[in-house]
Amino acid sequence: MTAVVLRIKSIQYRLRLLEYIKKAGAGHTGGSLSCVDILNVLYNRVLNVSPENFADSRRDRYIQSKGHSVEALYVVLADKGFFPESDLETLCRFRSPYVGHPTRKIRGIEQNTGALGHGLAFSVGVALAGKKDNADYRVYTLLGDGELAEGSNWESMLTAAHYHLDNLTAIVDRNQLQISGHTESVCRLECLTEKFQAFGWSVRSVDGHDVTALADVLGSIPFEVGKPSMVIARTIKGKDVSFMEHDAKWHHGVPSDEQYERARRELETLLMEAGA
Repeated sequence: MTAVVLRIKSIQYRLRLLEYIKKAGAGHTGGSLSCVDILNVLYNRVLNVSPENFADSRRDRYIQSKGHSVEALYVVLADKGFFPESDLETLCRFRSPYVGHPTRKIRGIEQNTGALGHGLAFSVGVALAGKKDNADYRVYTLLGDGELAEGSNWESMLTAAHYHLDNLTAIVDRNQLQISGHTESVCRLECLTEKFQAFGWSVRSVDGHDVTALADVLGSIPFEVGKPSMVIARTIKGKDVSFMEHDAKWHHGVPSDEQYERARRELETLLMEAGA
């Protein structure tokens, strides 16, 4: 899949996730918009996982620790054929399995997540099992940057380095905003690269909205033999919707009718500019 096609897909994914958030009347809008390029590249260029091989023990594993941004994951999984996209019409409705965090009731989802700080620990366990079984699969997990205040992440990083889990890749959606404000004001994280390296990980930083750069970085895993890989993806919360970008209030929020139409027009303009 070419970079142009990937860019078009990202915009289409943004249109769809906004549509389903609007219909559901609930959703983590800003963070879903910031991480969708990462999911796009993972599922369309990197991961060895599909509806056909999801029951195969040799498949790659993706675990979304940043579970509240599940709308981005849902639209990508639907696009890949794990379930009919029409299922998402029931998002957040009574008795629908399509709830506001990932659940294994949905085909294509590996782990229930949403209690922040758990996804990396899950991923370490799955990667360690792969090493013990001499399996070839790789494990990927997406973390929110605000989530890094959870101590369980750092315990998991120590464990991953101790067991030389070079089959494990963690990606941080570094949009610098969380529900209560700027990450550096709530609980300062920088310098992240040095911290991850001190915990024994090999680290790369990338523009999290540049699909070509993302594909290059994620295609060069592991960065070092014997070390887990960490990707710091620099992103923008609310990406590609002008009035949502860099605004913490869109961590969770549903656009009004007027806002939704404005967002839709902006994204459709980007589609035309991208050559769709």
